[in-house]
Amino acid sequence: MATVPADFEASSDAELITAVRRGSPSAYGSLYQRHVGAAYNLARQLTGSSAEADDLVSEAFAKVLDTLRGGRGPESAFRAYLLTVLRHAAYDKARRDRRVELSDDIESVSGTAAAQPFADPALEGLERSLAAQAFARLPERWQAVLWHTEVEGQPAAEVAPLLGLTPNGVAALAYRAREGLRRAYLQVHLAETTDSRCRATAERLGAWTRSGLARRERAQVEAHLDECARCRALAAELADVNGAMRGFVAPLVLGAGTLGYIAATGGAEGGVAAAATAAAAAGAAASGAAGSAGGAGAGSGTSLGGAGGTFGGGGTAAGSGAGG
Repeated sequence: MATVPADFEASSDAELITAVRRGSPSAYGSLYQRHVGAAYNLARQLTGSSAEADDLVSEAFAKVLDTLRGGRGPESAFRAYLLTVLRHAAYDKARRDRRVELSDDIESVSGTAAAQPFADPALEGLERSLAAQAFARLPERWQAVLWHTEVEGQPAAEVAPLLGLTPNGVAALAYRAREGLRRAYLQVHLAETTDSRCRATAERLGAWTRSGLARRERAQVEAHLDECARCRALAAELADVNGAMRGFVAPLVLGAGTLGYIAATGGAEGGVAAAATAAAAAGAAASGAAGSAGGAGAGSGTSLGGAGGTFGGGGTAAGSGAGG
């Protein structure tokens, strides 16, 4: 692990972010040391050379610094925000490189249209998934612990200093965050469901996944699941929060680099397989239209699309019921 300056060694990422906003360059140096390895990991997946990876990492850290100094950006989930900015920068570079091939005459006629960001249909589709919508509703502190523990598979002892908690505190926070994600899944599903039988089943799926239903209720839920593919899919996602995180949320941050990044981090077991389908879709979109829908990323103050929290949607700053 990289060495963190002694004066900030015991500080959480949230405390370091606050210090950066107050003008401390040393605090940003600490954030750099903690997260530069992850940034290089993703940059190597998205570029063809070490030099290009160096440039991407430098650009991403510079953009995030400007964002924090401007009072925007994350409150605690620094790594996922940084990686999202890096992925945007990689796609923007690919778009610029292709535009260089245009002749001056063509650019003079169609420069306005060429300057528009490319749509990324695969990532747009992922943003509409239940997993992404549910994740975006979580408080940022919950988003951060889920990213580090479920996507990257980091042990609680390694995550603890980033969140300013003990390892036991990380484990407890991760448990609450997983339960919160399941509840958010159900809320999103119920908002889109009009069938009365599906609604009745969805309202009991949380208890069903924890084996908390009486025998009669369990039989009713399982009878409906036998005949309803949509509710079966929801039940499967509720039962495997880890897989849903890696399969639908990780590609929104990592884009075409998802598979390589998770493999290189030695993430949670089964992570590569869980992310394969969604990452392949994101990679296809990146190859065909290597711009991200969000443009430069850092300038907007959001990460996973939308507006409001670090990851977009309804995510809030650290706290907001997330607990410490």
